[in-house]
Amino acid sequence: MVLFSLLQRLLAVASLGLFTISAWLLWSWYDTDHVAETLGFAEPSDGRLWWGLPLMAISLFGRIPVLMLLGRGETTALARRAESVAVPGADGAVLHVETEGATDGPILLFTHGWGLSARIWAEARADLGARFGLVFWDLPGLGRSGRPTAGYSIEGFAEDLHAVIDSLPEERPVILVGHSIGGMTVLTFCARHPELLNRRVAAIVLENTTHTNPLETMILSRVFKPLQPLVELACKLDMLLSPALWVMNWQAWLSGSTHLAVRLAGFGTRPTREQLDRTALLPTKNPPAVQARGNVAMLHWSVTDHLPRIDVPALVFVGGRDLITKDDAGQTIAAALPQGKLVRVEDAGHMGPVEKAAFYNEQIGDFAEFVRLLRSRAPARRRSFLSPHADLAPPAHPDDPLDQEVPPIGPIQSFRPI
Repeated sequence: MVLFSLLQRLLAVASLGLFTISAWLLWSWYDTDHVAETLGFAEPSDGRLWWGLPLMAISLFGRIPVLMLLGRGETTALARRAESVAVPGADGAVLHVETEGATDGPILLFTHGWGLSARIWAEARADLGARFGLVFWDLPGLGRSGRPTAGYSIEGFAEDLHAVIDSLPEERPVILVGHSIGGMTVLTFCARHPELLNRRVAAIVLENTTHTNPLETMILSRVFKPLQPLVELACKLDMLLSPALWVMNWQAWLSGSTHLAVRLAGFGTRPTREQLDRTALLPTKNPPAVQARGNVAMLHWSVTDHLPRIDVPALVFVGGRDLITKDDAGQTIAAALPQGKLVRVEDAGHMGPVEKAAFYNEQIGDFAEFVRLLRSRAPARRRSFLSPHADLAPPAHPDDPLDQEVPPIGPIQSFRPI
């Protein structure tokens, strides 16, 4: 979310400037013209009043017309909270974890993008809860999760994800779903804990994510990558000025400039007003210092070399209009993963799981059902029935029907064992 953070900060400064100008115009009118009129020194001029009032209205209530212009007036799934528990994280944070959905079968464990929270998954809750168990958690320092005592790193987030997995029923397979930094966290977890793949973790779903420093896979990467020292300096200033920036971010949310930043950087199509407002509200509520520390952590991370060893069924979504993570990143991931399948959504931006939720969730549901079928046919003695590599499974038994090829089902038949 580095690109969004930069755009948000730029527009927030512009919004604050507009508020300052409107406040000066109104005070100037009151302090000069109004006093002059009261004392009878001169005829007052109302020009500054008529300019100041509408500018102040935009500064405080601009969110409403911006939502009307940039969002569709359709009804969408509303964000809600489910039953929650507190899970001790590996890095000292107390993690907020919510559970709902079916009480048997696979569990879909969702990890959100940076600056957001579990509330971003409103559509997934509505679309998938009837068939699967759903688990949502807030990354450390965001939403309702506490801040880590060990600092912020993708590796730390991966160990927190491990803690969440350990808190779930052992008899139910888990499918990890990660968006943006959530996908980075999932990949890091898989690279650090390959022994859990195809056992505790049945499959992974990666949504609009990258495999390396986000500055290298965002739009205008050739411009931003050489500027990484300046980006890191800006993040350190955010940490230092966090209280003031938090106030500024709320003013930018009121004026609608945050919504404009979200629309430009996050969405490839016109979202609903509720989706746009939800996506703009979450990074506004979260502390700027926390978001800055997470951004710095992303700039010093890569899992590229580990991708060929992450041998688990994987569904990889990319958005054709994604500016924050270009589709090349997802294509690289899908090509390097031994069991990766690429799903390209041409008109989706970085917030594809929100704006194109119906398609994303349909694909995830089909994928989860396919994984469930494969696991139901896998002999318990095998480490990985799903792996195409012979050294991960015992020799085939000709008389064992479970060792025969699984017939294709539905649109994801490419996930058949090779």
